[in-house]
Amino acid sequence: MSYQVIVIGGGPSGLMAAIAAAEQGVKTLLIDKGKKLGTKLAISGGGRCNVTNRLPEEEVIKHIPGNGRFLYSPFSIFNNYDIIDFFENLGVALKEEDHGRMFPISNKAKDVVNALLNRLDELDVDVRKSTPVEAVHYGKDSHTVILKTGEKVLSKSIVLAVGGKAVPHTGSTGDGYAWAKKAGHTITDLFPTEVPLLSNDSFIKDKSLQGLSLRDVGVSVLNQKKKKIVTHTMDMLFTHFGVSGPAVLRCSQFVVKELMKGHKPVILEIDCLPDIKEETLIAELKELAANEPKKTFRNLIKGKLPERLLDYLLEFVGISPNEKSANISNEQIRQLSHAMKHFTINIDGSQPIEKAFVTGGGVSIKEIVPSTMQSKLMNRLYFCGEILDIHGYTGGYNITSAMVTGRVAGMHAAYEAMG
Repeated sequence: MSYQVIVIGGGPSGLMAAIAAAEQGVKTLLIDKGKKLGTKLAISGGGRCNVTNRLPEEEVIKHIPGNGRFLYSPFSIFNNYDIIDFFENLGVALKEEDHGRMFPISNKAKDVVNALLNRLDELDVDVRKSTPVEAVHYGKDSHTVILKTGEKVLSKSIVLAVGGKAVPHTGSTGDGYAWAKKAGHTITDLFPTEVPLLSNDSFIKDKSLQGLSLRDVGVSVLNQKKKKIVTHTMDMLFTHFGVSGPAVLRCSQFVVKELMKGHKPVILEIDCLPDIKEETLIAELKELAANEPKKTFRNLIKGKLPERLLDYLLEFVGISPNEKSANISNEQIRQLSHAMKHFTINIDGSQPIEKAFVTGGGVSIKEIVPSTMQSKLMNRLYFCGEILDIHGYTGGYNITSAMVTGRVAGMHAAYEAMG
């Protein structure tokens, strides 16, 4: 059998690539080793599928700290607004939620997946599921995909859309890195991003804060010199192994990079009250204590923080829960205010890449032509999606990167195959 374009991988980038290629009128084959296509799409956004993000292009790229700037060129061909139009044209109405996240109005990820599958049908794309690829052989005029069954399929152009190593139960088990290396590509160090973090601190070990979530706190990653590398103000959660939640997931790649340099532990600093300056907080607590000297200090300030965290911090600075306000010294108030604004957690590691939402690292973008997604090292070989060294925060940014690079790769793979 021979085709003009073969796309390997049936995730968001592969589905887009196969559709884009077939829309140019070329004979297209989509191969996936799984029983179903679009498994990662089906579980994204908690099963509702966060299709893209409608923030301005600049903002979207800012939310892709792993080489997002590479996407300026593909975005000039097909961007996040084009993704919205694309789905609306396929009959999937979308709605906007917080921070620009776009979801299907039906709240069903399967509507998104089905729309893509129906489009493949309309375009007569050959689809082979449950079909693992054994190897890819590159030739001068055509490339050969060798299936596990031994069957050989020829193609003018090949698009590798096989994902990274995160969420392996969806089929991303890192198969494509070997095929990329065979074509001469460099694979940058792989690491987990958007991943929960591990700590051996006493309050984690004794589970005193387990299950406690903090709303809108400032979470910062500190470097060796105690300088902030990054801060995210969002929610976070204490777990039985460490910390998780949106702010922690966003900070995680910066922590993992520090750990990879051998810096251990990495310090996370939590500002429990980011809207108030430390000096103002000190003055406020002093005033409260002075106005109600007979009340216990704990009861006076208990609205400031969740009670379990407050009790932990009071104990940390040596204030007993029954202490009257009159007996609290200015120094104790200073220490407590400092602890509320600079609560530190020592991070010793992260959960493994298989537990991460996104893979950091991958095929080096220096070896890819951004306007076509073609390899600079191998004719008519294209890359898209998470196999590339591009990674963003959760919130529709990774899917946007996957769909945009998929669209551009598929289009150009078709143009080259026709040439």
